[in-house]
Amino acid sequence: MFAQTLHLAQVGYAPGGFSPLYLVILGATFLASMLISGMLKRRFSEYSQIPLSVTGAQVAEAMLRQNGITDVKVISVPGQLTDHYDPVQKTVNLSEPVYHVNSVAAAAVAAHECGHALQHQQAYVWLGLRSKMVPAVQLSSKLLNYIMIVGLLGVGLMQSSTMLWIWVALFAVTTLFSIVTLPVEFDASRRALVWLESSGLAASMEHSKAENALFWAAMTYVAAAVGSVAQLLYFLMMALGRRD
Repeated sequence: MFAQTLHLAQVGYAPGGFSPLYLVILGATFLASMLISGMLKRRFSEYSQIPLSVTGAQVAEAMLRQNGITDVKVISVPGQLTDHYDPVQKTVNLSEPVYHVNSVAAAAVAAHECGHALQHQQAYVWLGLRSKMVPAVQLSSKLLNYIMIVGLLGVGLMQSSTMLWIWVALFAVTTLFSIVTLPVEFDASRRALVWLESSGLAASMEHSKAENALFWAAMTYVAAAVGSVAQLLYFLMMALGRRD
């Protein structure tokens, strides 16, 4: 969840050049992302100081076990906010500050990642759709990157409306992926909070703090989706106004 994927098409290059409107879109998206990311880090740091009796790893293992999931492993991965669930390897990957630490923040993050494991177990439709989209998103991002590099080298590929429409189509794939990600992340947080409440941990960890931490984590995906939609609309307007 917390390992953010940077769309290669969103690094600040507009296929037709830079325009004031595009710069405004980029600036607003960047500012919103920075503010939300800053708030998430502050909340994570604050709630990491509130101790619990169990570590993030123990929370994850208990949540999986109590939901009858026995084929998913909980492992530690390096970094901070690198936590994620791998549906292929069937592993809940917790960053070191989550895996080894007994805090409100660690418990909230660990439970959220296990929420994805529950989605996988129960064939949650949005998770399945997102997983199926991964190959197309990877290909689209790679092709967008190549087009961007060629454009930065001064080759006027985007003078053609055909190439611009190709750009729009590829960018639409990555944008759709960011939108599909939203219900997946919000549902995983909902599942996490329900389990924390039923397990009794919520009382000792102050349920509102866990909910707040997961809210700001989800907002990073909202900001990414809104920014991606805004850029897609910009490129679409360019394509509709372009004539060969």
